[in-house]
Amino acid sequence: MKVDLRLYAILDPERTHGRDLAELARAAAAGGATLLQYRDKYADTRDLVARARAIKAALAGTGVPLLVNDRVDVALAAGADGVHVGQNDMHADDARRLLGPQAIIGITLKKPEHVAELAALPVDYGCIGGVFATASKDNPDPPIGLSGLAHLASNARTTRPGLPVGAIAGIDASNAAAVIGAGADGIAVISAIFMAQDVKAATRNLRGIVDASLARRASGTER
Repeated sequence: MKVDLRLYAILDPERTHGRDLAELARAAAAGGATLLQYRDKYADTRDLVARARAIKAALAGTGVPLLVNDRVDVALAAGADGVHVGQNDMHADDARRLLGPQAIIGITLKKPEHVAELAALPVDYGCIGGVFATASKDNPDPPIGLSGLAHLASNARTTRPGLPVGAIAGIDASNAAAVIGAGADGIAVISAIFMAQDVKAATRNLRGIVDASLARRASGTER
């Protein structure tokens, strides 16, 4: 399945100023998010399912797919469109077997060996990170920076031509253009969207930066 990774909004209750998740999801969709992930490391399973269902309902009619981070069971129960799995989560093969051929499955790419495995994985996109330092997640590995992103993105395209490749961690309006210039097909954003006072406006601004940067890259006029 072709996935639009241009602006991947990641909704984490820890980074929302305590606001309603469904309303935030709707605002992000209205601002131009192309994909949304619900990531919650602390809620119990029943709450996870209830929240995912509410977010899914809020996105109805927007065309924005909802993925659940890690929890294939929650995605199934809530009727989400797929999952994002990390390198220590359920294997992509097992997630695909459980969710079926129409589900969207994404995977985190941190190292060259992760990229080398892409050829054999039933995934619809990869997300490279962490690119920059971030307060949104404890990351034992140092940031890979723009040069690391460029290297992994290039290798990913060689390994799986046509696979959308995004980037995550510490990305905001100040560096989004540089991330696209380094080879990402889109940006995954948490705080720069959902910690903003006006979520719709913040999303719209980031989407504009991404689209303009992709257009410059396509025309060979990156600066």
